[in-house]
Amino acid sequence: MREKIVAGNWKMNKTFLEAEEVLSEITDLLSEREDQDAKVIVCPPFVFLELAIDLSYEGQFDVGAQNVSEYEKGAYTGEVSAEMLRSMDISYCIAGHSERRKYFHETDEMIKNKVDGLLRNNISPIFCCGEALSEREASKHFSVVKTQLKKSLFHLPADEFQKVIIAYEPVWAIGTGVNATPEQAQEMHAYIRELIEQKYSKEIAGNTTILYGGSCNAANAHALFSNPDVDGGLIGGASLKAKDFAAIASALH
Repeated sequence: MREKIVAGNWKMNKTFLEAEEVLSEITDLLSEREDQDAKVIVCPPFVFLELAIDLSYEGQFDVGAQNVSEYEKGAYTGEVSAEMLRSMDISYCIAGHSERRKYFHETDEMIKNKVDGLLRNNISPIFCCGEALSEREASKHFSVVKTQLKKSLFHLPADEFQKVIIAYEPVWAIGTGVNATPEQAQEMHAYIRELIEQKYSKEIAGNTTILYGGSCNAANAHALFSNPDVDGGLIGGASLKAKDFAAIASALH
């Protein structure tokens, strides 16, 4: 049985006091949920990870990081290793987000190295994949996602792959206010599951959590999450507002 997950990616937002306020409010709101089946993950900036971990002990959420170095250790100023994250009891980490690919020129090979490093340290990668608008308009969206999975994930043995969470994020929908329709989301999620079945097995494909990311909010979450192959969301802007984030988590049954 695959997990239902709502993960909040704060990106580069909030001051320390603002982060503390939002996390405290999220803690209070999640405690009021009637349905506790969905897992909630909060991914704040690195500097707020310890604060989030401390509050997570009394709250009902897990903590993830937004990024990790592809290197294990050494003279890489400003980088954070998977071992460092593990030493802080971080359980999840985003890898391959479209903003990292676009602005920091991360390649499929670099993301593969990050995934491997996370798994060596018993951290579940939230692996992001998705196409740009030009690629969708050229009907290349399926081949783009297939290549991303093949180059960064499909080298993994079955037992390691089962620790990965996949997030499909159409790049054209991230931060634009334009989300994929429920039908478009379901189509790609079903395709990803089919690829996993071809590579591994029907059982593994059926147990893999696939999240939708891209302008998901409290108003459209239920329609998106109602699709059979959409197991939750990787939430950007809406995760910065505690009430909206809690409402999205409540939409996942």
